[in-house]
Amino acid sequence: MLLATIAFVGSADAKELLIGQASPGEARLPLDQIEHTPWHTLLQRFVDSEGRVNYRSWHADTGARAALTSYLESLGPVELEAAAPIEAALAYWINAYNALTIEGILREYPTSSIRNHTATVWGYNLWKDLKLRVADSTVSLDDIEHQRLRPRGDPRIHFAIVCASIGCPRLLNEAYRPETLEAQLEMNARHFFAQSQNFQIDPASNTIHLSAILKWYGEDFGATQDQRLRRITQWLPTNAARSLMTQPNARVSYLEYDWHLNEQP
Repeated sequence: MLLATIAFVGSADAKELLIGQASPGEARLPLDQIEHTPWHTLLQRFVDSEGRVNYRSWHADTGARAALTSYLESLGPVELEAAAPIEAALAYWINAYNALTIEGILREYPTSSIRNHTATVWGYNLWKDLKLRVADSTVSLDDIEHQRLRPRGDPRIHFAIVCASIGCPRLLNEAYRPETLEAQLEMNARHFFAQSQNFQIDPASNTIHLSAILKWYGEDFGATQDQRLRRITQWLPTNAARSLMTQPNARVSYLEYDWHLNEQP
């Protein structure tokens, strides 16, 4: 049985928060046998249908805080080298990313933005210094995104992992599961482009306004702008929007990203 372990290590200028502890090989499970129900239960309780989080109630509820930490620790004893369906791997890492993000925010709450806790030179950076022990290694949010998820080649992960901000995709209020993953990814991709904060068109000037996510991670959607526009066409909300994607003189601009906390009013 794993004991709850959260430890700070590092210097006075920068600290690392580590969740979980090493697990013996015989205690590790394949990715497709990890149970995500505890995370699902928490999401159903504290997240609404638009992905807004009731951080205040979650932060005040010691039982719910402990349940989240316990879920994160349960992700540790996993056999990463064992063959597993890609759906199981994606569901595992997306859930891990989102749960670790919420854990990081709750540890800092009350706060107005995750950017208040992502120091770029000195001090704590939630994306880099909050780490989860998984099998024989530790992973940060940056590690999960750039080393575990993006290399798998499905750009829809950018509509599933959440940075606790209004500008990011909604936090789905259900756990991702291997058997429902395809439908969940498609649903969130369509929802993402249905929001004016993420996608707008101006037919008069042939201009497409996209979320900055499509600028930061454009290469995941295609090598050229034309390929990227064609890639996202399937998720757009209207025929007019889909038509504009194929116009040879279409212009692209990027919307300002809203880093305010995705908190329920």
